[in-house]
Amino acid sequence: MEILVCVKRVPDTAENEIEVNNDGSDISRDDLVYSVNEWDNYAVEEAIQIRDNVGGTVTVISVGDDDSEEVLRREMAMGADKGILLSDDAFNGSDGKGLASILKAEVEKGKYDLIMAGAQADAGAGQVGGMLAAMLDLPYASLVNKVEVVDDKKLKVGREVEGGNVEMNDIELPCVLSIQTGINEPRYVGIRGIRKVASVEIPVHNASDLGISPDTVGGAGSRVKVLDYFVPDLGEGAEMLEGSTEEIVEKLVELLKAKGGIK
Repeated sequence: MEILVCVKRVPDTAENEIEVNNDGSDISRDDLVYSVNEWDNYAVEEAIQIRDNVGGTVTVISVGDDDSEEVLRREMAMGADKGILLSDDAFNGSDGKGLASILKAEVEKGKYDLIMAGAQADAGAGQVGGMLAAMLDLPYASLVNKVEVVDDKKLKVGREVEGGNVEMNDIELPCVLSIQTGINEPRYVGIRGIRKVASVEIPVHNASDLGISPDTVGGAGSRVKVLDYFVPDLGEGAEMLEGSTEEIVEKLVELLKAKGGIK
């Protein structure tokens, strides 16, 4: 099975204290530590497990600058077979539709049975996977937390729905899946693995290579514009209710009535 996994280099929120820059146009990026997007990491692990079970190859792909190559190499050290970097100044500032358009152009150059992405990989909007599927006219499932290969033409996938329930579906190949965290336990990437792929050539494709007009992607083609970044004002602290269970319930009901929550 030929599997393509979309990955993205993002600020590591566990290693950084995110701050808005002085003019509110972006976050301060000078001293940020970057890593692969968490959701994408689960998608790569799932792709590797599928390949190990049924055969095939796993290719990781990223839209970004030269620094995004380190994310591709990390995922290759994890077990992916190949990497592709899509990089061009014209891609800067692309919204979800722009990113999906860039990925679509590369996907159409190959032949993939399964395309995977993190459920939230584009500033938390969760758009790219669904848009890419629509542009390619392929079946799509989101928030996938279980994948079973039925045969070379079909998968059985579980989707996380309300109440912690799982919805099981059959989906035909080729298809696009957006992967939820918790579907697996991503494997540890050691120094030996990183050294092993350090010299592997990763092809870089720009707008011209992909046949993309620069005015259709990036800031020029984006229909969504970021107007401002700001830190919300802190609200009042929580009020702690004390007493027995009955007393706490009575106080809570009184507060809800006072605040207009119930009548």
